[in-house]
Amino acid sequence: MLRQELRKIRQDFIKEYTDMGLENYDGMDVDPKLLPSILQALPFLVAKRCIIFRQPSAQKAVQEDLEQLLTSVNDTTDLIIVEPKLDKRTSYYKALQKQTDFREFKELDERGLAQWLVNQAKQEKASLSQSDAQYLVQRVGANQLMLSNELQKLADYSPAISRQTIDEMTEPTPQSSVFDLLDAALRGNKPKTVALYREQRQQKTEPLAIMGMLAWQLHILALLKTAGERNQSDIAREAKVSPYVLSKSASVAQNYSLQDVKGWVRAATELDVQLKSRPIDADEAVINYLLNFSS
Repeated sequence: MLRQELRKIRQDFIKEYTDMGLENYDGMDVDPKLLPSILQALPFLVAKRCIIFRQPSAQKAVQEDLEQLLTSVNDTTDLIIVEPKLDKRTSYYKALQKQTDFREFKELDERGLAQWLVNQAKQEKASLSQSDAQYLVQRVGANQLMLSNELQKLADYSPAISRQTIDEMTEPTPQSSVFDLLDAALRGNKPKTVALYREQRQQKTEPLAIMGMLAWQLHILALLKTAGERNQSDIAREAKVSPYVLSKSASVAQNYSLQDVKGWVRAATELDVQLKSRPIDADEAVINYLLNFSS
């Protein structure tokens, strides 16, 4: 969404003023001493300038003098500040909120991403149902940029996007598939567990890599089981994990106790040591670990 907004800003400016007045700066490279002169400069051969300034917070001086810098911007200049991440506790964040046309592009959860995909499909003159959009999110993952690219590919292939075309044109992400693998193991569905594991191996995912992704899923379950009364958005913010990942694991977590999760983590730790220190059949060991989840 951030990328799309920046593209629109650029396109609208160029359409009216040409690209002669469009300037780009990176906070890591700009000398803070030169900023006042950059911001106060008058446009040359055009009626207006547009400065896109990426991550000015990389410079401590900019954070400290933001208020003064904003007031120094020439009336014929539009200043666009782009920050990938911001600490909401800082005075810099509060100053941006107070003194600029502040827009925050938050990470969307699974439902929000699905609705966004449906709307994007309409803009691409394509059709995508809510259920198929949700399926695409589950298959590809919650990376909005990747979803945007996949949607473009699907729309170019066929304006009527269906589950069949999604299966034909996209590849499931290993992390997303490993969640399904863990879910099948927890539900005691042994045939599906073995089949999903074999799918991972056919995709050249090594047993140790699968265990690493399983460990991450167990970490998420542990977060949910030890969070007390905190809501999911608070957990995601404090633990610095995706709200989408948390929401996806929440339905699994509610069916098991913290003691269950501790047992799975303990068994995973023991297996990890064995895989790295003994000449054992890694595939057989990991499958046995998964099949013992529901026992």
